[in-house]
Amino acid sequence: MPESGASRAQQERTHISTTQAVATESAATGTPPGDPAATDAARRTGLLVTLVLGGLTALPPLSMDMYLPALPAVTESLHAPAATVQLTLTACLTGMALGQVVVGPMSDQWGRRRPLLLGMIIYVVATAICVFAPTTELLIGFRLLQGLAGAAGIVIARAVVRDMYDGVEMARFFSTLMLISGVAPIVAPLIGGQVLRFTDWRGIFAVLTVVGVLLTLVVWKWLHETLPPQDRHTGGIGDALRTMRGLLADRVFAGYMIAGSLAFAALFAYVSASPFVVQEIYGASPQTFSLLFGVNSVGLIIVGQINGKVLVGRISLDKALAFGLSVIVLAAAALLLMTSGVFGHVGLVPVAAGLFVLMSAMGLAMPNTNAQALMRTKHAAGSASALLGTSSFLIGAVASPLVGIAGEGTAVPMALVQLVCAVGAMACFLGLCRPWQRVS
Repeated sequence: MPESGASRAQQERTHISTTQAVATESAATGTPPGDPAATDAARRTGLLVTLVLGGLTALPPLSMDMYLPALPAVTESLHAPAATVQLTLTACLTGMALGQVVVGPMSDQWGRRRPLLLGMIIYVVATAICVFAPTTELLIGFRLLQGLAGAAGIVIARAVVRDMYDGVEMARFFSTLMLISGVAPIVAPLIGGQVLRFTDWRGIFAVLTVVGVLLTLVVWKWLHETLPPQDRHTGGIGDALRTMRGLLADRVFAGYMIAGSLAFAALFAYVSASPFVVQEIYGASPQTFSLLFGVNSVGLIIVGQINGKVLVGRISLDKALAFGLSVIVLAAAALLLMTSGVFGHVGLVPVAAGLFVLMSAMGLAMPNTNAQALMRTKHAAGSASALLGTSSFLIGAVASPLVGIAGEGTAVPMALVQLVCAVGAMACFLGLCRPWQRVS
């Protein structure tokens, strides 16, 4: 009975938000609220916002994954060891983590639009500078700046979703965003591999600069403010810190945040290590690596859509999340057994299959941890989104160099990091969120 009441309440909220969207669009276009043209216009506006937010959430994987096929080439071009070049990934992740801590509270105080546009402009400048980086150290520094600026798109996209949706509808929207942003990991390595056929790794950053310019123009023209002035915080930095402290004191919110962050770290261990594992250990070409990376991203997208279109509303988000985390743990354990030689010499196909299962299960873990955490934070969506993103990227940044700690000749560190993170995510979910004590 409580679930039925929650479902009815959610339906009422969804009806109200839809009615408000139609009324707003009607006022802008001069059409009556009941006019079919107003309804169609509201739907088009909703679709446009979805595409814009999808583009913002796609920018980080695009920035990371287009660059992946070029990692071995960067080590040769700049005469640096693989572990040092992997720090360019770590720097970008660290920047995205720290930037969200700043941008999230800023968006709660000044609205979503102004901090987003400022961040996008700085992102474009930093990416353009990466094209001309003469040394690994300077490339690491510019990637850090790129991450700091790119954080605006990540944190504000989540906050805008929280402004617009609640409950089950929010979980469904996150799954839709996963479909859109999931195209980036598929296309990005393929584009990166093709760019390398015509130019060197610097050309990849030139392409990213153009993408950043286009997305900035799209945001400026079509993404309107979603946080009304009366809902903004006015207490400055002190108020923001108190808000974040209060969020971290919420045991359930912290549980979802850490569980999601550790799941992301398991994913990023794969992202960081896979170029060397697939190309150096198993001898695949950059194009083959790009194809396998794309297949894994397709798995993530498909499972994410099953989550949003089939599971959400039929079973609790916690049950879907528990199943996803369980599959990640099993896949990581299988990868550790295979890469450590327990089954003898294992070729690329079984390892690729294990990575496919692990990546696909992220389609259940990532949208549901975000949705469950943000459902508790209507009063401070920007700050909550900042904490979610900062935690994910910081833990991911720690995982990145660990996967290369034993050199380029073994995949055991990658699998071990993935297993430790997956088990930790499950432990946080069960120990802090305690889903059996709550109705989802």
